[in-house]
Amino acid sequence: MLGHGSFAPGNAEGGLTTMEEKSMGAYAKSGASRISGLLKPGDIPPRGGLYLLDVVPDGEVRFGFPNINDNAEIAELIACGSHVILFSTGRGSVVGSAISPVIKVCANPETYRRMSEDMDVDAGKILEGRATLDEVGREILDLSLAVARCAQTKSEELGHQEFVLTYKSFEPIGPSCLPSV
Repeated sequence: MLGHGSFAPGNAEGGLTTMEEKSMGAYAKSGASRISGLLKPGDIPPRGGLYLLDVVPDGEVRFGFPNINDNAEIAELIACGSHVILFSTGRGSVVGSAISPVIKVCANPETYRRMSEDMDVDAGKILEGRATLDEVGREILDLSLAVARCAQTKSEELGHQEFVLTYKSFEPIGPSCLPSV
């Protein structure tokens, strides 16, 4: 991972100590879902489920990587067939997309209060005891369905239309990395 991966200075300032810790936190957000497989940008999941996305490019180091950029990773999710992006942020990334709607879920109550005009879901309500995990999960599901029916996200309301295409190249992983169930 060249010592970088997708671990930015803001991650360390926010209290994370390693890339592994960040990855475990990301996986913990999936709840009790079983991992269905591993994808690289451009791979389309063969069926529903939770997939991990490997965004570290193949081959030798080239200009443009490591490129710690939320919008590049959003484009990589879209390349895998995502139509609506759920983007979790604790520090307040103001991402949007020119291609697909981005629903920003913020679990940091302080960040949400400071940036509520640019955040879609206040998951910090769980930490403060103002909502349960199931209630916020239902809010995320309901908002996802509304956005799929053409409701606008906060990013869209604010006119965010970012797009980044990085200098990465990937060989598709293919079926050998997927479970045969």
